[in-house]
Amino acid sequence: MKIPLSKPDITEKEKKAVLDVLETPQLSLGPKYLEFQKTAEKFAGVKFAVAVNSGTSGLHLIMRTLGIKPGDEVITTPFSFIASSNCILYEGATPVFADIDEKTWNIDVLKIEDKITPKTKAILAVDVFSRPAEWNELKRIAKKHKLFLIEDSAEALGSEYYGKKCGSFGDAGVFAFYPNKQITTGEGGMVLTNSKKIADACKSMANQGRRVENGKWLEHVRLGYNYRLNELSCALGIAQFKRIKEILQKRQKAALLYNKKLSGIEGIQVPVIGDNIKMSWFVYVIRLSGKLLPKRDIIIKRMAQMGADCSNYFQPIHLQPLYRNMFGYKPGDFPVSEKAGKSSLALPFYTAISEEEIDFVVKSFKKCIF
Repeated sequence: MKIPLSKPDITEKEKKAVLDVLETPQLSLGPKYLEFQKTAEKFAGVKFAVAVNSGTSGLHLIMRTLGIKPGDEVITTPFSFIASSNCILYEGATPVFADIDEKTWNIDVLKIEDKITPKTKAILAVDVFSRPAEWNELKRIAKKHKLFLIEDSAEALGSEYYGKKCGSFGDAGVFAFYPNKQITTGEGGMVLTNSKKIADACKSMANQGRRVENGKWLEHVRLGYNYRLNELSCALGIAQFKRIKEILQKRQKAALLYNKKLSGIEGIQVPVIGDNIKMSWFVYVIRLSGKLLPKRDIIIKRMAQMGADCSNYFQPIHLQPLYRNMFGYKPGDFPVSEKAGKSSLALPFYTAISEEEIDFVVKSFKKCIF
């Protein structure tokens, strides 16, 4: 048996949706683009959604729309995919890291206010591994200090915090649709906001700086980018959204099966869901401790040899070569993030994973550690 770390769940419905677009003359900025945005707005419970070619592009547009510029600082987490801080660098601003909460692995709200300076313009929080950040407290801090609040919900489409969908908490937020996400468009992302001003600016910049309404094709009113999402990807996303309830249920079932089958094994901790939140399960990441901790990389190698792909998740951003070279970060600067980076182990996880495959992964894991 060969089990990948992740894979998309594509059915005949998705294939037909994409092929139908190929029968039309419009492969970009057509009706599927508009429909995909409306679908995301309804799902997330926001007034405006702007489809773009990646979650990273969406974060970049938000930074630029909010006027983040050189000399500004944005407080964010060092335990995330690197795009959540790179988007700050794109505009010449400085990411300021606050360490994470040991239980949730999200940004520690108790460590944010000490990082605020006169240069601070925004907080960018991440719903890590689809677990919602502490949005009530984040909103309080942002309001108190008159800061923008940005939500990187690239990993949390469908997750909820006190009954409200992730992606809807900040001044603006993003979803992402890479193939390992809950739903995919191949490559793609979505800016989410309740501000028409933010939405219009993002929509214009994503389309080479053209006017949003009544603009001429060769007239450009601001600096823009080619961040558009094509009709094929939008059609795929619409078809995936139509199956979202089924997809999230399958992912939850798989996660709970893992929890059950891994319970009681010394040296591992299964994901803790917590109260007042709903997980949409982006990845399935366990924590290693004790005698298993120094064996993490060996376990990953042995699991691959047995046929089950596993991975560490994540290497803290501040220890990435780029950030060490730019800012002089070193081990020990953010100890909780570093501990998370050393102890995390992602097991194979995707919508259509079967109980037989999960049993194979768990059996292989036990062979590796005993």
